[in-house]
Amino acid sequence: QVQLVESGGGLVQAGGSLRLSCAASRLTSSSYTMGWFRQAPGKEREFVAAISRSGGTWYQDSVKGRFTMSRDNAKNMVYLQMHGLNAEDTAVYYCAACYGCNYYQGSSYKYWGQGTQVTVSS
Repeated sequence: QVQLVESGGGLVQAGGSLRLSCAASRLTSSSYTMGWFRQAPGKEREFVAAISRSGGTWYQDSVKGRFTMSRDNAKNMVYLQMHGLNAEDTAVYYCAACYGCNYYQGSSYKYWGQGTQVTVSS
């Protein structure tokens, strides 16, 4: 059974940083486009960032310049380094995997983690 397990969330002050990790098992993450999505209370899930099999990255406009997604194929891990966090970044962050998908469309991702909570205090 494929598993994606997120970690690294927590409570941080505005302007602070966090690094989210996503560990994949029974799935070779390097063979998939990997994405990060988030869902804030009362809002729909939204695309945050994605990384292609070749290492190309895409970001939601609101996080460009603040968030960086990377992958470590040897460890079967992907990461989301977040700087300059603000209250609008408060959400549950989900790691997801897709193959041959539209990277920004959550509905095209086949595998999802359980999420990790990020709370930014102002």
